[in-house]
Amino acid sequence: MSGTNVIRLNSKWMEGSGPNQDIVISSRVRLARNIKEIPFPHLLPENREREILDMVKNIVEGKVIGNQGGAFEVTNLLELSTLEKWVLVEKHLISPEHAQSNGPKGVALRVDEAISIMVNEEDHLRIQCLLPAMQLNEAWHLANQVDNFIEESIDFAFDREKGYLTSCPTNVGTGMRASVMLHLPGLVLTRQANQVFATMSQIGLTVRGMYGEGTEASGNLFQLSNQVTLGVSEEDIISHLSSVTLQIIEQERYARKALMKEGGEQLEDRVWRAYGVLSHARIITSREAMGLLSELRLGIDQGLIKGIDARIFNTLIVLTQQAFLQKTAGVELSPFQRDLKRAEIIRTKLTEKLGGEKND
Repeated sequence: MSGTNVIRLNSKWMEGSGPNQDIVISSRVRLARNIKEIPFPHLLPENREREILDMVKNIVEGKVIGNQGGAFEVTNLLELSTLEKWVLVEKHLISPEHAQSNGPKGVALRVDEAISIMVNEEDHLRIQCLLPAMQLNEAWHLANQVDNFIEESIDFAFDREKGYLTSCPTNVGTGMRASVMLHLPGLVLTRQANQVFATMSQIGLTVRGMYGEGTEASGNLFQLSNQVTLGVSEEDIISHLSSVTLQIIEQERYARKALMKEGGEQLEDRVWRAYGVLSHARIITSREAMGLLSELRLGIDQGLIKGIDARIFNTLIVLTQQAFLQKTAGVELSPFQRDLKRAEIIRTKLTEKLGGEKND
């Protein structure tokens, strides 16, 4: 895979179309798998890691799995620059840990980037399906197809009582992590978010930032995922997460209605101020951009701002990230230069969507 392919902007999840697309940004299912009778990656010498990467490449390279989306391309991460690896992180196709690791680690990407397979991360394989909006069942079905396809050629480490064996004990069992990325400005602005999140651990779920474990929430984006993988079926995990997600969606919609009813003018002023800054600012930090883009998206979803496609939010939260900015520019940028470039990209994209002249 060349750097040109890595920098490709449009991943499947960024399309932003599907059920409850106004609140659910994406749905993800990830399956952790290890090869029978081979030690976990952290115990492997480089030659064995290379052997596994070659094995996966021989199985999936050029193959079409699923009815659409194109064939798989497999890349050794050693062939990519640091920026290219972090672009993949910013697009949610590999983990930060995978990007920072050394040795023959790999990633297999389907052309539409709905499916990525991390090779030699914490486990030998981590099969991920990432779809737009509320499509957990569809993501599970597609991930399972890939899992079955690979298992025709590889014997996975599996115990009849424990299930799939994984490097981290918290993944033993199904090896599944299912998650949804939620945009919850209503609950945050009405100060209900912490109360809602506090109950999640009691029902076997966890809330994290947009890049998963150890990351902070930004732009009112939260990742809700299952904690329990042992003693439950894949269908149970998907059903439970879907049920709770639908309840949160209902609470978020109620919070948005309350904001409109009790302070419609203030909310309208807030979102238009966000649009004003985004469309005219010459310098903008990542944190400020994420907050303002969240408010812009809220304004679009509530019908307060017209003429801008809501999906611009999905595009800009990737385009304005640190690695993507520098890869697009083709040079290394200082923090100040990134803030300049970020503001320029946002202005350009917003004026393109409105069909007006660029404010340059």
